[in-house]
Amino acid sequence: MKSRFLARKVQGVSTDEVDRLVQAWRRERPDLDIRPMEVLSRVSRLARHLDRARRTAFAAHGLEPWEFDVLAALRRAGPPYELSPGTLLAQTLVTSGTMTTRVDKLTARGLVTRRRDEQDRRAVQVALTDMGRTAVDAALDSLLAHEREILADIDDTDQTALARLLRTLVLPFDDVED
Repeated sequence: MKSRFLARKVQGVSTDEVDRLVQAWRRERPDLDIRPMEVLSRVSRLARHLDRARRTAFAAHGLEPWEFDVLAALRRAGPPYELSPGTLLAQTLVTSGTMTTRVDKLTARGLVTRRRDEQDRRAVQVALTDMGRTAVDAALDSLLAHEREILADIDDTDQTALARLLRTLVLPFDDVED
């Protein structure tokens, strides 16, 4: 599958906007090591394209990105597709007040429900409804189609290598407990 994205060719080699920026900086500031910009400017630009693809995929199913994030956390939990608000906070990286508002809005749309925890009646569980599950599954299918298109010019071996390299960059920022 050929990517829909086009690059310019200079002397037979594809170049992108980052190449042009780096070349200009090397000309103007030859005293600086510009190599980090060659990697991280591309990551930044790719993040913007991915954000657009995510928004498009989710909007096609009537969801905002934050709605997908909450619904996806519940879906990944497996049956019975429910989590405590605290676990949702940890997985979506928002404040307690923000999560309360989000759960309220998702409840009003019929995508989730709240119920008292059977073990601790003071605690609440947020559960995915059938309608929420259908919405998040459809949005995920669309998202993956968009992401496959973005990665279309990279073979499976290079995708695996890229994922490994990016993991190395991201790990110091993740607060993951083993």
